[in-house]
Amino acid sequence: GYRPQFYFRTTDVTGTIQLPEGVEMVTPGDTVTIHTTLIAPVAMEKQLRFAIREGGRTVGAGSVTEIIK
Repeated sequence: GYRPQFYFRTTDVTGTIQLPEGVEMVTPGDTVTIHTTLIAPVAMEKQLRFAIREGGRTVGAGSVTEIIK
């Protein structure tokens, strides 16, 4: 597993990413819908923007479309 940092407003938390079936890799410019599981609870709502960072670099960005408890 890939476990990047997710940045929501002023909070960051590690999470895992599950890519859609049939997708093995995402490259710059791609748009995908992912499922993520965070290792700690974070207050959020739909439409909240976030950044995905790895090794001090932003590798992705998105917005929350659904929250599964």
